[in-house]
Amino acid sequence: MCGISGIVSFDPSTTVDEGRLLTMRDSLIHRGPDGAGIMCRGPVGLAHRRLSIIDVGGGHQPMANPTRDMWITYNGELYNFRALRKELSARGCTFATQSDTEVVLRAYEIFGPECVVRLEGMFAFAVWDSQKQTLFLARDRLGIKPLYYSLSDSELVFASEIKAILAGSSSQPALNRAILPEYFASRYIAGEGTFFEGINKLRPARTLTWSLATGAVEHQYWHPPSVNATGHLRYEDYQHEVRKGLEEAVESHLVSDVPVGLFLSGGIDSTILAGLMAPRVSGPIKTFSIGFEDASANELAYARLAAEAVEAEHREITLSAEQFFAELPSLLWHEDEPIAFTSSIPLHIVSRLASNHVKVVLTGEGADELFLGYGHRYRTTIWNCRLGKFYKGITPAALREAIAGKVETLPRALRRYAERSFLALDCSAKGLFFDNFSVYRPEHRSLLFSDSCMEHARDIFSPHLAHYRAAGDDVLASMSRADVQTYLVELLMKQDQMSMAASLESRVPFLDHRLVEKVLAIPGRYRLRGGKTKALLRDAVRDIVPQEIMNRRKMGFPVPIRAWLRDRYRWIVEDLVLGERALSRDQFNADYVKALAYRHFNGSEDNAERLWMLINLEIWQRIFIDGEPVESIYSQRSPAASPQSASTSQWVSV
Repeated sequence: MCGISGIVSFDPSTTVDEGRLLTMRDSLIHRGPDGAGIMCRGPVGLAHRRLSIIDVGGGHQPMANPTRDMWITYNGELYNFRALRKELSARGCTFATQSDTEVVLRAYEIFGPECVVRLEGMFAFAVWDSQKQTLFLARDRLGIKPLYYSLSDSELVFASEIKAILAGSSSQPALNRAILPEYFASRYIAGEGTFFEGINKLRPARTLTWSLATGAVEHQYWHPPSVNATGHLRYEDYQHEVRKGLEEAVESHLVSDVPVGLFLSGGIDSTILAGLMAPRVSGPIKTFSIGFEDASANELAYARLAAEAVEAEHREITLSAEQFFAELPSLLWHEDEPIAFTSSIPLHIVSRLASNHVKVVLTGEGADELFLGYGHRYRTTIWNCRLGKFYKGITPAALREAIAGKVETLPRALRRYAERSFLALDCSAKGLFFDNFSVYRPEHRSLLFSDSCMEHARDIFSPHLAHYRAAGDDVLASMSRADVQTYLVELLMKQDQMSMAASLESRVPFLDHRLVEKVLAIPGRYRLRGGKTKALLRDAVRDIVPQEIMNRRKMGFPVPIRAWLRDRYRWIVEDLVLGERALSRDQFNADYVKALAYRHFNGSEDNAERLWMLINLEIWQRIFIDGEPVESIYSQRSPAASPQSASTSQWVSV
């Protein structure tokens, strides 16, 4: 796993500034502490920071083909590289290393841009073809590895992280105001946009080819299948297919020349991986877990149970509120954009723990989106769709409008349910699935933003709706498809950047694209059978998951942020949300923001997630827009914690 970056000038007579390229490269040293390389040839420069996983002694980058007219800088893991190497050897290719990087380069040399359909794994890479004067960028099917770029009239700049593009720019970064309403609705930015004006994501399953003649041309090389692609199988047959696919995925994801560990939360997904991983490695697997001092948010007992079941070598760490907030500014710098998910902080802390013992971990990311693990969200949507269709059919439009207007006058207990039902919502995918589960719902967004901010707003859910329904998909399958191609992409970015900030590679077996294709083609009624979340997955793995874990309620990565912002860390809200500096940015309605905060403080409302998003946006603006040092973000006081303040414990099973 690595950090890549590069520059292509559109003026063939210019020479890339090597110092600029070195600055970009070394801003990513956390992604690759084991080595570094650079290639500058006229208007083109490629750079690389390396974390050695495959062919530790070789595989240095940027790497050239034997004739040195093609160069690659590559970030990822190719799980079928040995099979592909054999195929390429049969076509006459010779190899100087044992690395997967060289296999990708030679595959591009033989197959051109179509090489990506042969790649099985996670990747983001760039190839410069000096003969054709062409730059080729590619990102894996699910977006496991990030890739950003900036395209101007004079050059194309790309990197694994936004900070590298900024490091090579002399321009002052600017906020992309058009995306603010989307961020405050869905917690992330779907599609190609970012928080930075002029910097884009290369979307999953895309390539971008640039030449002086054609400019930049983007191509989507993979599309997830729809339900009707498999015909009709029995439930038991789907169970068999899922189990077989999982076993094959875990087997392939263990390919490494260095030790591989596992993040173990004590939930069903990571426990499945533990059960499949243990018999496939020599010796006990190394597992890593994190919990909070607050008992209500601590899952360590279940993680220990899962570790004991496979006789793992288990380590764990406990995170305090002080360390949580002390780490926030620096981790926001690592993530490049506001941290929408509070779980990013514990994810990084457990990554630091793991990086002391292994270079690679497996994680359970992706199982919830594929197997319908967000029960309340899916069940509520199905209920609304069914009753809403009936309600719409028997109720005149004028009466429906009048009833919707009365919802806000209901007593609070009733209003909470009615406002999330077909009585108040537009009975469409946008209303029932997207608006309904927004952090700031439509009525709140209209109060939150200033007029000047709304002037720049784009259509919030158009990128999400583009992925919602394919021919043959049922409602549940459509929700899964949309989540996999939008929400999950953001979770994967978080996973990558929080683990790579600790120089740790994370792999996601549930997102082996062959398994993804199988699962997305399964009707939703099987994945949420009888209203049970992940029913199909549970039935496929009952023999390897302890019953206590199989039957427990899902927690995710719980963070007790509600109590923290109401009590001990109220001052962070007062400083970063209610302070004059934040309110003077002309982005929000100050009176509404103040009311939001004070209702949370007095306990009349739970606005923790809404305040968390405002806190993160303000910290992000201070670091990236105002240029304030990370160390001085908290102007009133410090959370007074150091990384050593987290307590650790461990045991080794024998």
